[in-house]
Order: sequence, then C-alpha cells, then structure tokens
Amino acid sequence: MPELLLELFSEEIPARFQRRAAEDLKKAVTNALVDAGLVYEGAKAFATPRRLALAVSGLPVRSPDTREEKKGPKVGAPQPAIDGFLRASGLSSIEEAKVESDPKKGDFYVARIDKPGADAVDLLSGILPKILADFPWPKSMRWGSGTASWVRPLRAVTATFGTENDEPVVVPFTAFTLQSGQTTFGHRFLSPEAIRVKRFDDYVVALERAKVVLDADRRKEIIRTDADHLAFAQGLTVIQDEGLLEEVAGLVEWPNVMMGSFDPEFLKLPEEVIIATIRANQKCFCLRDASGKLAPNFIITSNTIPADGGSIVVAGNERVIRARLSDAAFFYQGDLAIPLEHGLPKLEDMVFHAKLGTQFAMVEKLVALAAEIAPQVGADVEKTKRAAMLAKADLVTGMVAANFPSCRD
Repeated sequence: MPELLLELFSEEIPARFQRRAAEDLKKAVTNALVDAGLVYEGAKAFATPRRLALAVSGLPVRSPDTREEKKGPKVGAPQPAIDGFLRASGLSSIEEAKVESDPKKGDFYVARIDKPGADAVDLLSGILPKILADFPWPKSMRWGSGTASWVRPLRAVTATFGTENDEPVVVPFTAFTLQSGQTTFGHRFLSPEAIRVKRFDDYVVALERAKVVLDADRRKEIIRTDADHLAFAQGLTVIQDEGLLEEVAGLVEWPNVMMGSFDPEFLKLPEEVIIATIRANQKCFCLRDASGKLAPNFIITSNTIPADGGSIVVAGNERVIRARLSDAAFFYQGDLAIPLEHGLPKLEDMVFHAKLGTQFAMVEKLVALAAEIAPQVGADVEKTKRAAMLAKADLVTGMVAANFPSCRD
C-alpha cells in the first residue's frame, strides 16, 4: 500500500522543541487522516536540527464511499423544523427523504446521505497546509516580507505519496509561499547538495550518505557510545547526563565526539561548580578518573568532521571553558567572602509571582511555617528558621547569576 513522506526543512530548530514537534506533527497528520477516512497501518516521526519528518505507511489510494443516515422530524412537523432538517442533511426537498416508522413515536423522516470517496492525494492536499498553518510551536517567528510563521525560516517542503514499486507523486500544496516538492538537502557543511526524495526507505539512505542521521535516538546512542569509548581509552568514565545528551543530540545531524582538557588548578573548585559551568555554557560532558574524582577533561560533540582531526575545535572549546571556569572561580570566591544572609534584601527585588509577592515575602512565609512545624518533629526551632531564611539566598549569588540566570526570573 502507498505511504506518505512529509519533510519540513528549515533553519536550525531549538533542541528543546524538536522531539515534541515531531510528536505533534505525527498526531496532527494521523488524526486528520482518520477523520478523512484514510485509515493507515503505521506512522513514524523524526526530528533533526534542520528538519521534521513523518512517514505514514499503509494508506489507501482513496477514502471509502460512505452512507450516513440522519434522523429528521416527525411526519407532519412544522415547516421550520422540516426546513432545518433539509439544510442540515443537504436535501433539496422532503420528497428525497425516506419515511420510517416507530411503534411508539410514529412516522419520521430519515435522510440517507451517500458520500463518495476521494483520492488520497486530493485529501492530503487540503489536510497538510492547514496542519502546517496551525502548528503549535511554543515560539515562532516571521521572516522576509511575508506573514509566514514557523519556529525558524522554512526552506523546503517535501511531500510524496506512492507505493514502493511505483514512482511516487508529489502531494501538491503551498505552505508559507513554498510549493511542495520532493527535494531536500543534506548536512549544512558536509553535504549541502540537493537530494531528490522518493519514499521513506530511500530518503533515510540518501540522508545517511549526505551525513545526516535522521533518528534522534540513534544520534544519542552514537554520542553515548563514542564518548564512552573515548573516555575508556584514557582510563576515564563519562558522567551520564540524559538531559544534556538529549539536548546535544538535537544540536547535531552528524555527531563527532572529541575530548578536551582544562587546567587541573580549576579542580580546587567544587565539582558541582565545574560541571554546571561546562554543561551550561559549552554543552560538554564531564568525566571522572578511576578513583571517582572529577577529571580535568570534557567531551565535545561536533556537528562536522574536522579536516585537522579536531585540534582547532578542541582548542576553541578549551579556550572558552578556561574563560568560563575563570569566571566561575571569581564568582565562587566572591560568594564565599559574603555571608548568605547579606543577600537577603536583594530578594525583595525579585518577583516570585505577580499575585503572591516577592521572593523575600515567600522566605518570610517559609520561616513562619518552619517555626510551626519544627517542634512537631523534634527539630531545633532556631536552626530550622535559619535554614528556611537562607533557603532562597543562593538566587542572589554570583554563581547563580552567571550560570543559571533563568533561576532568578
């Protein structure tokens, strides 16, 4: 049976939007297909930094003919009721309706509405542009002089329909001034040439040749495995971070893992400071040595294959991380020099919630609650109140401001 292949090729999609967008596309298209009478066998959605893709298999070439029976008013009902029934059922006169009898309710009109099926391609031509126009991006943008709105500028739309034995046809429609076709593109740097798309299996192979790994989970596994092997060769282990791995897999289409290092002097900082700094600023993984201590190394995931083996990429990341760790050391030392309670007045300038007040107001409520709860659990009241008072003081430290500014919003 035929399959639908849909690809939306754009500028780089933020990593945090990709997986949800792929699922939203799959849900929207498959729901619309079922509503149109096109029952499918399976659907798979994919996302890379530059594309959303959907393959729907086992589609019929036409939707089936259907017959719907719409019950109407009783025979002899007032004319307004009959007129409303005719409008709702699409009949031109009441003679076109059939009369049926009910032992309890008497005779009533029934309209039998025959709806012929339609070609799948024609139905898809109407379904797909509506889905794209209403796509639920958390944030979208406009570009150029048009009114098109997408997460990032959309560059090409691929939509093909056909069986594995026949030449597929293009599902014709216009989306955001772009005409659908069967042309996509490979990796931005390694293979940017145009690719003519036929069906999903050929599409995946063609992208692989063009240095694009379509499946995000496969990109994650490549990064994880290569990082583990690279670390093992140096007697190190990667600090596992699923959130970072998901994000990094959304930043690259052709992952290439490398290792860099930083000055061991920075290891005097708490390891949480080092890990947070490297993770937040460079999206790199940290490592531990055989004894379990933090190692002065990190894992980089590049989106290209450097001609020099990666020395320039590694050196660039080392330079940035050295600067970031220097900043972290500066803020950390500055925070140590100031008691936490000295920052409490600054919480009065931070809004917790427009209707609930400032962070300082929340601290005051925490302190009051702590004083009530502590005696009931046998805790020291004064120590508990002090802990509650300092619970939010980290929000005004230099470390949080430098590495996690969103925590202060």
